[in-house]
Amino acid sequence: METSEVFWVGSERKLSKAREVLDSVVGKYIAMKREEMRNGGISIDCENEDGVDLLTSYMTMEDDGTQTHDLKCDDKFLRDTILNLMIAGRDTTSSALTWFIWLVSTHPEVEKRIRDELKSFLPAGEREKWRVFGVEETKKLVYMHGAICEALRLYPPVPFQHKEPVEPDILPSGHFVEPTMKVMFSLYAMGRMESVWGEDCLEFKPERWISDRGSIKHEPSYKFLAFNAGPRTCLGKEVAFAQVKAVAATLIHNYQVRLADGHRVLPNCSIILYIRNGLKVRVANRWSASKN
Repeated sequence: METSEVFWVGSERKLSKAREVLDSVVGKYIAMKREEMRNGGISIDCENEDGVDLLTSYMTMEDDGTQTHDLKCDDKFLRDTILNLMIAGRDTTSSALTWFIWLVSTHPEVEKRIRDELKSFLPAGEREKWRVFGVEETKKLVYMHGAICEALRLYPPVPFQHKEPVEPDILPSGHFVEPTMKVMFSLYAMGRMESVWGEDCLEFKPERWISDRGSIKHEPSYKFLAFNAGPRTCLGKEVAFAQVKAVAATLIHNYQVRLADGHRVLPNCSIILYIRNGLKVRVANRWSASKN
């Protein structure tokens, strides 16, 4: 046992064990994929109408971006890529959706406006029926998009980040930074700053995202950092919006969601901003069987 491992107790020990489990599971999938490719079970030809999955693409990618049948990438790189995809593509979306549903369920006036907007795009005969909303249908939902942005402002799935300057510089605040420093900043705090968002910064107001013309108002990416900004902007931003809108529209249209009696909603300070102990709710179907 290494000396440093002697001090792995409590949550650090649990984290170490959890990482071992993740590495083991992901390692098995990588090994299975390599074996499948060696046996010719996967085609990487461009003519393949089904396309190529991400893991296969990384395994066969040349430095110039072209595909090859050689299994180039090492397992550590592939493991880190898969874990990054799992955390960035799943946990953040579930966090955003949970906080959004809580905010909407505790703001009946917002809930009503979202339902009215949903109904306005539905044929008269489908407005009081159980239905699932697709991604294409939700693209035209302006008020809901604003409400989701507002939820992300108040409860960003990744509550803090850090950066390292590539060369010495002076920040607008007057602070000197150099490449040996890490600059940490809180997206959670920035979304609640009166100097940035105004006196009503602590209020849940989807209207702040809607222009006088009724379209989504553009906010500078460095002001609204839920998806990062600059060259490191989240590649899955539009996918995340599409997923949250489709699921949220289906839930809000079909169900009445209310907070369970006595349940306190508190943020859990971690890499991902979850609700401590989860979101406990009471759910009722809005449509009777006769209307389905």
